[in-house]
Amino acid sequence: MSRYKKVTTDLNFVPREEKVLEFWNENHVFEKTIEKNKGKEPYTFYDGPPTANGKPHIGHILTRVIKDIIPRYRVMKGYDVLRIAGWDTHGLPVELEVEKELGLDGKKQIEEYGVEPFIAKCKESVWKYKSEWERMSERVGYWADMEHPYVTYDNTYIESEWWALKKIAEQGLLYKGHKVVPYCPRCGTALSSHEVAQGYKDIEEKSATVRFALKDKPGVFILAWTTTPWTLPSNLALCVNLDVDYAAVSNGSETLIMASKNWSIKEEFKGGDLVGLHYEPLFAFQPKAVGKGADKAWVVVHDDYVTTEEGTGIVHMAPAFGEDDARVCRKFG
Repeated sequence: MSRYKKVTTDLNFVPREEKVLEFWNENHVFEKTIEKNKGKEPYTFYDGPPTANGKPHIGHILTRVIKDIIPRYRVMKGYDVLRIAGWDTHGLPVELEVEKELGLDGKKQIEEYGVEPFIAKCKESVWKYKSEWERMSERVGYWADMEHPYVTYDNTYIESEWWALKKIAEQGLLYKGHKVVPYCPRCGTALSSHEVAQGYKDIEEKSATVRFALKDKPGVFILAWTTTPWTLPSNLALCVNLDVDYAAVSNGSETLIMASKNWSIKEEFKGGDLVGLHYEPLFAFQPKAVGKGADKAWVVVHDDYVTTEEGTGIVHMAPAFGEDDARVCRKFG
């Protein structure tokens, strides 16, 4: 007699899945998969842990399922895979949630409330939906040790991070540099691109087209486009795309350089022909502010991120304000 039950042809997936989960739990199947490969060749899979102060949603379910596939496959191939669940207990989202709960607004009010009591509240908050995360993880068949997780606010975890950073520094792999990041004056802290994206929305805004006078070419101007005119005092370069067609357009008294459109065109050339041209700074104070580096600035550079979908095909570069601006200006010294 067969030890396997006949698979029914109905489509009641939920009871079937629940029976499988029950079988796994009763027979400690997950634990057995860990034991059977102990001591064999290790395979490390880094899974960014969730924050349990927000409810899991369909996006989390999708990522948990996909992240489960790879360690399962490697276990089946005979590797010793460390599969420990974790909780991310740091970060601005946790603090913002607690601020709302306490009716606080900004860094000053947090300090008045007391930093230590605020941290204690944050530590409470991070476990708000822990049981829901565990239920979701079990229900989708996500295999990880939920009984002994790593927690990022534990001293053991923090000290292991310090240890790793020390080792990296000792090997000369750290360097000091500059990076352009968004800053929140209300929170009194820099923001990651992920945190900024949480409040992302499409808006309509005004843009400006600015004339930059070419050096030693009287009456010839490059037209650059910007949606951030307040950054113009920080301008250090203009950026073109090597593969875009540009034109010199004349209105009789002056010549304007921009991407080719339906104009009465005086001359056509590629972006590469403009690279290296110097232009006059917009403001008289700029060369003094830049100092010794002034001879390198106010020059046409190039990068593939420049397009002709909007504007003139020439981008004003303010490396103190834009991530791409900083990257391109650094590339050209």
